[in-house]
Amino acid sequence: SFIIMSEQTGETKSRGFGRGRGGRGRGRGRGRGGQSGKGESGAWVPVTKLGRLVKDRYITDLEQIYRFSLPIKESQIIDFFLPTLKDEVVKIMPVQKQTTAGQRTRFKAFVVV
Repeated sequence: SFIIMSEQTGETKSRGFGRGRGGRGRGRGRGRGGQSGKGESGAWVPVTKLGRLVKDRYITDLEQIYRFSLPIKESQIIDFFLPTLKDEVVKIMPVQKQTTAGQRTRFKAFVVV
């Protein structure tokens, strides 16, 4: 009888097409993944230098951040200074751009603050 080695060891059998680099999931896009809802459940752990300065109370108000045009990359910084601020997502729509390598999809969000 004919036995394929990959079936004997329990590995999945290759179909012979493509480059054999795994599935299509993961690795697409530029975002920082892996933190699905993690930041909201526990205490805030700052990622950026600005976040650490805010949490350690070296920066005391938003004016100091805007004066030096520092980019705010963590939503918890705004929550720290304006805890009663409410927001609601009104609409999210995809925006596609054609590149030489194919289509690039980004999302435009409309938020009421």
